[in-house]
Amino acid sequence: MRILIMNGPNLNRLGKREPDIYGHETLADVEAMIETYANEHGIDVSFIQSNYEGALIDAIHDAADEGIDGIVINPGAFTHYSIALRDALAGVDVPAIEVHISNVHTREPFREKSVTAPVCIGQMTGFGTSGYVLALEAFRLRNEKETMK
Repeated sequence: MRILIMNGPNLNRLGKREPDIYGHETLADVEAMIETYANEHGIDVSFIQSNYEGALIDAIHDAADEGIDGIVINPGAFTHYSIALRDALAGVDVPAIEVHISNVHTREPFREKSVTAPVCIGQMTGFGTSGYVLALEAFRLRNEKETMK
């Protein structure tokens, strides 16, 4: 199974940006945690982080063209207004799970609305950086269930 891990704007600042909300782990720490889990479960992961909407859209298109099995995406602020990112996710035949480190539903009202979640198969929110691993586990279990049919 091949999974693309996508991180949007400002997630390159993890560990420095608002650590009271997002914690002290860096993006490199998070990627190492994901790789450890993935290696233990035979999952091939690749990573992209970009502050640019177009780069993320291109990565979604490339994932479809390359036969990626799933996308774990933390769209950052694009969650709340990027119709282009939403359309990219909707326009490919690659299931996606949206991840948020904080519980966006307990924060500012504008963070409660996700334009990308409706085109994802699920959402992990409020579990800290463990949400990425939980999303991988969801894909692993989903794949296991599919292969049992």
